[in-house]
Amino acid sequence: MPAETTPDTGGTSPRESAGGRRRKSRSKRRKALLVAAWTAAGVVALGGTGLGYLYFHLNGNIRSIDIDQALGADRPTDVDNGSQDVLVLGSDSRSGGNGELGGGSDDGTARSDTAMIVHLYEGHKKASVVSIPRDTLVDRPSCTDADGTTHEAASQVMFNSAYSTGGAVCAVKTVESMTGIRMDHYMEIDFSGFRQLIDDLGGVRITTTEDIDDPDSHLDLEAGAHTLDGEQALGLVRTRHGVGDGSDLGRIQLQQAFVRALVDRVEQLGVLTSPKKLYDLADTATRTVTTDSGLASVKDLASFAGGLKGLSSSHMDMVTMPVQYDSADGNRVLVDEDRSARVWSALRADRSIPASATEGTASGDAKNVVNEG
Repeated sequence: MPAETTPDTGGTSPRESAGGRRRKSRSKRRKALLVAAWTAAGVVALGGTGLGYLYFHLNGNIRSIDIDQALGADRPTDVDNGSQDVLVLGSDSRSGGNGELGGGSDDGTARSDTAMIVHLYEGHKKASVVSIPRDTLVDRPSCTDADGTTHEAASQVMFNSAYSTGGAVCAVKTVESMTGIRMDHYMEIDFSGFRQLIDDLGGVRITTTEDIDDPDSHLDLEAGAHTLDGEQALGLVRTRHGVGDGSDLGRIQLQQAFVRALVDRVEQLGVLTSPKKLYDLADTATRTVTTDSGLASVKDLASFAGGLKGLSSSHMDMVTMPVQYDSADGNRVLVDEDRSARVWSALRADRSIPASATEGTASGDAKNVVNEG
């Protein structure tokens, strides 16, 4: 699993102070979203078809973490109502092939700047995706990571410090503590894997309603239609300074729009017939993701992915966890407890998230800048 590192202290809020004056974030650190982990599972299902003799190779690609063993019995009740909840994280290790993409030092460390809870409703024909802002101040529970090291609880720390402190296990435990929802699965994807996956897919088509120019993420797009290659797609999901108000909440809006376009692109792969193309996709996907032990084989991953076929972006509800700006620190946000409770209650009951749960909450300024196709 990725090594530990010191949490990033970059800002989330576009506000400079409690007075509400907007400003661009000064953080220059490279950001990562690698939001494709759960759609990569769909690619694996396609890639595995008719290629059983190559399964040994694909199985050897997959890295896994035994979340269940590490967390033990101190978890929310596993509700048996036909739904599934998957925590998807993005990892931005600067080592290996990621160094040229993410900047920073090659010290073997990693952060998780992106987290999404994917709730698959009974029947897996629709989904809700809840993005958790990385700079949300939360109470992090104590946890024992996959290496057996115990980390003490901490109050009012950044959400992404859970991963930085104790890796995937502590991230899952923090999410379960916040939501009261047991995560059925865990997936993680890294910089270079995301870029290669988009290239193997043949790019993803989006339309921008305004120019985006962000030297920090190496992205320069004029308003209009684009088929993004892997490097451009990575730039888009990382960008925050080149569009909107420069906030992390605005970046989440861009990420969500890209995920919709990506899901539709994966769905289109059903018309592909080239065994080599399908195998290349499966090979990239299995090398890209780290999963929980329940998805640690091509057979298990393909079985899970089979349940996602037919899930298009039109059947996905994408929201951001309800938060409010922190009046004491314009670079942080606080959980809107009442509204968030409505989100988690709906998901636990396998119901749609009510619109009232996200009304009046803090949001970015990049909505509708990126659209599908």
